[in-house]
Amino acid sequence: MTTVKQAEEIILTHAKDYGAELVPFEQALGKVLAEDIKADRDLPPCNRVTMDGIAISYGAFASGITSFNIIGVMPAGVQPIEITKPNECIEIMTGAALPDTTDTIVRYEDIEIKNGIATLLTDKITKGQSIHYKGKDKKQGDVVASANEYITPAHISMAASIGKSMLLVKQLPKVVIISTGDELVNVTDTPTPYQVRRSNSYAIKAVLQQHGLHADTLHIHDEPNETRAQIEKCLAQYDAIILSGGISMGKFDYVPQALEELKVEKLFHKVEQRPGKPFWFGKHPNGVLVFAFPGNPVSTFMCVHRYFLPWLERSLGIVSKPVYAQLNDDITFSPPLQYFAQVKLKICKHGHLHATPIEGHGSGDFANLLDTDAFMELPLEQSIFKKDEVYRIWPFKKIM
Repeated sequence: MTTVKQAEEIILTHAKDYGAELVPFEQALGKVLAEDIKADRDLPPCNRVTMDGIAISYGAFASGITSFNIIGVMPAGVQPIEITKPNECIEIMTGAALPDTTDTIVRYEDIEIKNGIATLLTDKITKGQSIHYKGKDKKQGDVVASANEYITPAHISMAASIGKSMLLVKQLPKVVIISTGDELVNVTDTPTPYQVRRSNSYAIKAVLQQHGLHADTLHIHDEPNETRAQIEKCLAQYDAIILSGGISMGKFDYVPQALEELKVEKLFHKVEQRPGKPFWFGKHPNGVLVFAFPGNPVSTFMCVHRYFLPWLERSLGIVSKPVYAQLNDDITFSPPLQYFAQVKLKICKHGHLHATPIEGHGSGDFANLLDTDAFMELPLEQSIFKKDEVYRIWPFKKIM
């Protein structure tokens, strides 16, 4: 049987660059940059005022001048007004370009204005205060955002500020999610006591949507010819296939046989883990990858986060840092399998991430996913895991 580490290594060796495309920057949120973004000019592009007040020459203040004649008012976005005498100043607003003949800003709170004269109310003035100097943040041509980063609202803001209306982003693989099983009915149907509504495909689809990937969905009934025909079509249309169900040892699990007949090379089948032991992974000669996950909801959910998402990020050039948490309670797990425990996460006042195990009722207990935040990956070599020990986690909710 394949270990979790071996399964991960096999899958990641099949990561692939699917190319790049130009998209309007407003539509790029959540995608991955395929190019470095560079500043088209210095940032800021001029010496910029950061406080409302008056602009003066510090030399005038140093020589003992404390009252200044206001010769003009400058909002942001206009050509600077220059002073010609030491005892002159400009009323100036935040964001305005600093006049070349001034070098210090005194905020309104520290002056009194009467009859067009600004009088200083403080002697605590530093040369160059309240000025954001030209090029202080970035110089023209500097990289402001690097390739292989997820595009965030901050990236969108930066793209707009440097006039980058089109962004080169990584193309996502074309993915289809296939559910199998005659016991599964439509969401809008009323199931009998021995049927269940389809949920796995919607869960997987939602997980992928969080990563900007919009997958198609398909359902196959437990019939060998239909199973083979539908998978064959998908092998010709997609880059990756995610199957949910139909890969165990049951008499109606036709997926492994169909994949074999369609020349999909089995790279492994069964992983030393719980949940998700029957996981099957393979590759078609045309390059299409097949992730065949067990049909139990928790198994599918865990496998998507533990295997498919790392493969997707590797394909997109993303390098994610592993996340670890400290156990809040002891866990005992004796089967010779790598256990992925469901845990509730909490950040303590010292900034440490703590994980409290929440026991469910097996890999079919999808309701338990609502009460937990992550899977904690516990080492195969151990059976007893003590409170305060630290292990890797695979979050599926935001860490609060």
